[in-house]
Amino acid sequence: METTQRAEPVAGDTSATGPGLGRGTLLLMSVATGLSVAGNYFAQPLLNVIGHDLGLSTSTAALVVTVAQVGYALGLLLLVPLGDLVERRRLAVTLTAATAVFLTVTASAPNAALLLTGTALTGLTSVAAMVVVPYAATLAAPAERGRTVGTVMTGLLLGILLARTAAGLLADVGSWRTVYWVNAALMLIMAVLLRLKLPTLRTPAGLRYPALLRSMLGLFVQEPVLRRRAALGALIFAGFSVLWTALAFLMSGPSYGWQESAIGLLGLVGAAGSLSASAAGRLADRGLVHHVTGAGAFLLLGSWGLLAAGGAGGGWSLAALLAGVIVLDLAVQAVHISNQNMVFGVRPEARNRLNSVYMTSYFAGGAAGSALTSVVWGTSGWSGVCILGAALAAMTVLVWAADLLRRRAPRLSGG
Repeated sequence: METTQRAEPVAGDTSATGPGLGRGTLLLMSVATGLSVAGNYFAQPLLNVIGHDLGLSTSTAALVVTVAQVGYALGLLLLVPLGDLVERRRLAVTLTAATAVFLTVTASAPNAALLLTGTALTGLTSVAAMVVVPYAATLAAPAERGRTVGTVMTGLLLGILLARTAAGLLADVGSWRTVYWVNAALMLIMAVLLRLKLPTLRTPAGLRYPALLRSMLGLFVQEPVLRRRAALGALIFAGFSVLWTALAFLMSGPSYGWQESAIGLLGLVGAAGSLSASAAGRLADRGLVHHVTGAGAFLLLGSWGLLAAGGAGGGWSLAALLAGVIVLDLAVQAVHISNQNMVFGVRPEARNRLNSVYMTSYFAGGAAGSALTSVVWGTSGWSGVCILGAALAAMTVLVWAADLLRRRAPRLSGG
């Protein structure tokens, strides 16, 4: 049986070093992260079923997705920074348990008001995932930090991608409520396991809560690495959202004519790309973080060529489409993991606030990508979506290239 580390770091310790994580604890943190974030994506393939069951209009049903995003954004801004103020295990466990409670509100909702309330509150507390990531980074040994972050983030991306698949399958077994009941039970189990297995960790920032929130703006202004990596994060997740927002339209349209349950299985294809996270983390540990970012940016650009070829339907087009999905998800993970590896190294004592700023930018990019896709699909279809995605990928390459030139400039001038 794995021995759980119980020693609490000295109060005020802001060292960049960590004692290391056992494989069992790391796996637990990865699973908890995926389950936390999954609750925000269950509704996407079930909107029609939910609307019919509760007698909601299409616009009201669509609000389920919107309030989940708003709740998550508020959690990133208001709750994640608390990790630099309070004991982290207690924060992670409290948020995880609260998510379980709010999932039951959604699962039992008899009307739109309770459905939207439960969804918003679930989104708010599901940022437990974003508390766990810097928690793992702090506990990790320095030489393993990239691999550790990569492993935990694999869980997060799998949660996002597989949530749609799980929702469709469980809805077929029971009803749309089933997936929420199941996830609530799993989150309660996660809360208990996190309480039992995680070591306590307190790295107080020495600030009151209002000052803690204000300090995030200061970090963004003062840290150029954070600004550049936040820009890269926004661009890559915008591209990710462009693909997954438009993919359902393409696959249900005349080119393919798939049913919703089959479309949900595409999450399994995307999940294959998420397995690159651990490899990207290991390369970052070897000092190749900028190479990983560049490779990911160019792969992201190339993926849209494959995706464009997949719009016609038929055997070869489907093969190109599936390959494009895998390459895009692989590229997004590579850049994202390298981003977090750089961001967490800026100020170890402020990792939760740094993660809050970075992930707010990341998900803001995703929301913008989804909004743009809705407009572009209506006017230009799949070809327009691919042009949009390629443009975002090209901007990612340019931001990376500008950063590369900035870093090389002192050496070229003899500085």
